[in-house]
Amino acid sequence: MTGSSSQQRAGHSTKSSRPAVGVNRWVWVTLVVLILAVAIVFGLRVYNLNSYTIPSVSMQPGLQVGDRIEIDPQAYDTAAPQRGDVVVFDGAGSFSPYESETSFKRIRDSALSVLGITPEQHAVVKRVIGVAGDTVECCDDSGRLVINDEPLEEPYVAEPERPASSSPFKVEVPDNRVFLLGDNRYDSIDSRSLLGAPGGGMIQISKIYGPVKTIR
Repeated sequence: MTGSSSQQRAGHSTKSSRPAVGVNRWVWVTLVVLILAVAIVFGLRVYNLNSYTIPSVSMQPGLQVGDRIEIDPQAYDTAAPQRGDVVVFDGAGSFSPYESETSFKRIRDSALSVLGITPEQHAVVKRVIGVAGDTVECCDDSGRLVINDEPLEEPYVAEPERPASSSPFKVEVPDNRVFLLGDNRYDSIDSRSLLGAPGGGMIQISKIYGPVKTIR
């Protein structure tokens, strides 16, 4: 009886240990899956957070349709935008028309925001031409832009043989704003298109996400 009782206890001990092994295995599998999920989300955030795809020809020849650009979001924390900077900014309410949101779009963006990769719906890329205090005018007898009575040389424009703008204008850039133009002047919606609108087509510095630093 003693031997039988010992065998029963030993057998019971062996059977009770088996579920514990299975539980431990599932714990490790769950941890590995969670680590992989975090790594994937982090990778997506790094890739998407400060990256944008060029959708139009307005910045040709420097930026082509489909180019992937990356910005420096901290560049203007301690410095102001400079003339010639190519920047990405929030065009909502100015460059981008109002767009109503569908239920699907709201649900999608809410889900992506949990991962920290919500797409910027109104991101626009243009070149800074005038900064606070500048007077920007078009054009001189040679078809060049004039900034503070000095002609501006623009080797980056798409058609350097043509005037810098098809329509004349003269603006003064107020504090905390910039005047922006596309490099492809004859196929670009930019500050010239909004001269008669509130703000005169000049964007608040606080709406700039950052300057372009790399092109992929």
